[in-house]
Amino acid sequence: MARIENVTAFTDLYLPTINGVTYTVDLWRRYWSRRRGRMAVVYPGEDGYEPSSDEFPIRSVRAPLFSNYRLGTPTAPEDLAVPDLVHVHTPFTVGYAGRRFADRHDLPVVASYHTVLEARADRVVPRPFVRGMQRATRAFERWFFETVDCVVVPTAYAREHFFESVGADTDVRIVTNGIDTDFFRPVDVGAFRSRHDLPTDRPLVGYTGRHGYEKNLGELIDAVSGMDVTLVLAGDGPARVDLEDRAAGADADVRFLGFLEREDLPAFYSSIDVFGFPSPVETQGLVALEAAACETPVVAVDAGALQDSVIEGETGYRYPEGDLEAFRTALRLSITENDRLSSLCRRRRSMFSVDHAIDQLVTVYDELA
Repeated sequence: MARIENVTAFTDLYLPTINGVTYTVDLWRRYWSRRRGRMAVVYPGEDGYEPSSDEFPIRSVRAPLFSNYRLGTPTAPEDLAVPDLVHVHTPFTVGYAGRRFADRHDLPVVASYHTVLEARADRVVPRPFVRGMQRATRAFERWFFETVDCVVVPTAYAREHFFESVGADTDVRIVTNGIDTDFFRPVDVGAFRSRHDLPTDRPLVGYTGRHGYEKNLGELIDAVSGMDVTLVLAGDGPARVDLEDRAAGADADVRFLGFLEREDLPAFYSSIDVFGFPSPVETQGLVALEAAACETPVVAVDAGALQDSVIEGETGYRYPEGDLEAFRTALRLSITENDRLSSLCRRRRSMFSVDHAIDQLVTVYDELA
């Protein structure tokens, strides 16, 4: 079988922006170089980030409707070497440039399906236009993904949703995103707890990540109301002000830590007793894997990819969306069974690793060669 050595990834989302897509692209880039060859990355350039020799920023402007993101010009850098394969991570301007680049050089193309775009429609357009926006999104995605040789998705749920919602007639494979288990592991938490003045006399329930409305974090605040726990919310996003107002009216001790630097995340996960994850729109939910790799059980909504990512009774528990009493029961159970669940999380760490993801990626790439 032929081997794919050099890959070029095209992505509309990349560093210094921090989210699941940027994390995965950067992680794959670094680990691919250890295993095979080179994985160059083409992305919208932004001031304040110094690229390495295999990162190729292109001109960009602030994205309309999403001020935190950049919109790159749909072109490939002139000095970009021709690889063995193109991997497109997003279906927007830079992703489109990747498709054109692959066509020009007659290269195989893999595309990742990272995000359920239609779930964000109500945050982009007024309510009367949401259904029209969702239909347009599905039609665009169907067109885009039918032009590639293979689509990779991180979970079985994402694969099922892809066929049901996008409906593209193409080859779809499961390739887990993976996490860096050398980095995400149990660590000493004394300094972190002290710096953020976290209590030691009661269990801690926590969440870190984007504070978006689609993440449904208000349900987590409602669930801990009346419980003898402290809820610790790290991260930031458009819903934060509303969440702070909701927490102020709740019968709960809720702490907002704000954005945490990446090097603080293992200490955050290791500090909390349970990771609460009520988001029903995940295609994998990397933060759930990061928490479990730090041996912290997860209580997640029984929806989306979290049905696959959280193993019932092993890495945590799931509850029906909107059922606050079931949410509280699962939280209490995870606190009571913390030692047992932590031990099972430790046994599952190899399944979460990026090395496992690269093994799967190698198979997909080489088959296309």
